[in-house]
Amino acid sequence: MDKLSSVQAISPLDGRYQGKVEELSRYCSESALIKYRIQVEIEWLIALAAHPDFGGLTPFTEETESRLREIYLGFTPAEALKVKAIEDITNHDVKAVEYYINEKLDELNLSALSGMVHFACTSEDINNLSYGLMLHYTLNDVVLPVCESVLSAIRAKAEAYRRVPMISRTHGQPATPTTMGKEFFNVAERLERQLGQMRQQDILGKINGAVGNFNAHLISFPEVDWRQLSRDFVESLGLTWNRATTQIEPHDYLAEIFHRFIRWNTILLDFDRDIWSYISIEAFKQIPVKDQVGSSTMPHKINPIDFENSEGNLGMANAVFEHMAAKLPVSRWQRDLTDSTVLRNVGVGFGYSILAYKATLKGLSKLALNEEKLAAELDQAWPVLGEALQTVMRRYQIPEPYEKLKALTRGKAVDQKVLTDFIDSLTLPADVKESLKKLTPQDYLGYAGDF
Repeated sequence: MDKLSSVQAISPLDGRYQGKVEELSRYCSESALIKYRIQVEIEWLIALAAHPDFGGLTPFTEETESRLREIYLGFTPAEALKVKAIEDITNHDVKAVEYYINEKLDELNLSALSGMVHFACTSEDINNLSYGLMLHYTLNDVVLPVCESVLSAIRAKAEAYRRVPMISRTHGQPATPTTMGKEFFNVAERLERQLGQMRQQDILGKINGAVGNFNAHLISFPEVDWRQLSRDFVESLGLTWNRATTQIEPHDYLAEIFHRFIRWNTILLDFDRDIWSYISIEAFKQIPVKDQVGSSTMPHKINPIDFENSEGNLGMANAVFEHMAAKLPVSRWQRDLTDSTVLRNVGVGFGYSILAYKATLKGLSKLALNEEKLAAELDQAWPVLGEALQTVMRRYQIPEPYEKLKALTRGKAVDQKVLTDFIDSLTLPADVKESLKKLTPQDYLGYAGDF
């Protein structure tokens, strides 16, 4: 897209942010969808010819198969415009693809095959497989690799900050110490679980005619085992065969995919907000980038815009995914057309997701941990050791341990001397007292550094 077109675009994905999501155009654009439709049509024609019990065609030579496949392998956006021109006449997008293929067959001196293009197919046979291919390649070539980059970046931060202690905050108030690395590790583990499910997701497909029963297939060639041919064909595309459908593949797997991305995005949104908050209390500094402006009027500011942009785009992505996940499995009787309208927005959901992932990665690259700030907070956090003391008191059956520590620490100035004097007043073994008196907020970490 040229610069003039980009500033006239309605969607920011095709305008302001086009350069950040341009890799999706290869997989999720109108041109890409048309290419997948042509691929399915051509491969179905080849599969029919290769089947020993299908009498409508004789097997193709390798040369003929190669020439047929070149129709989609060499397909370009300029060719997509030709298909769109045919659609302007037919007012039917899949029929336009069929006519386009027939034109190509004429050019290849293969017009005798035209009658078998789209044999026994309904439009949804072609569409569901095309969207299946779209999702397969979008996820594996674009989206999941960026997810893995996000996960790797968070894991790297977890390792870098493994031994850096900090005060926790529960309900926004100082709480038992942890390490910054452990907090990044928590997020990484959550994301890893979702990513594992994404990698294992089946993408389903069907090719079984107008209402899913192979009616036209059997009446034409009853000698063919159409269910087996259907299964073999779907699996040859790298998809999983769905044996029970109406005219449409019911899209339950699509809802599964979108719900998984909603969960992944929600975890990342939670992470973005936490990092934003840590920046706001100066637990992190942001590395300045020369010539970039943080505020139009306050020159000192470096705003956490990457995490804010990520949060906003994750919200947009999830809004799209939530609607698609709720709507797509629902269709009146054997089909209605509402799924077709919604499916055209697959790239929108992933587009906003990619924007968000890249923004989070950019933000992470500019973080610098403010260890001095974290250490200073811990130096003032002696009251949090009340948890440790009252728990040891419970072990040695000292009466009212919680109540005594509550009276000592709640709303009061507490330092090391106050706690040392309190420990000395307790009836505890001498070695236990000495151990407790050596305890500081900086080393009251449990297993936080050993994840």
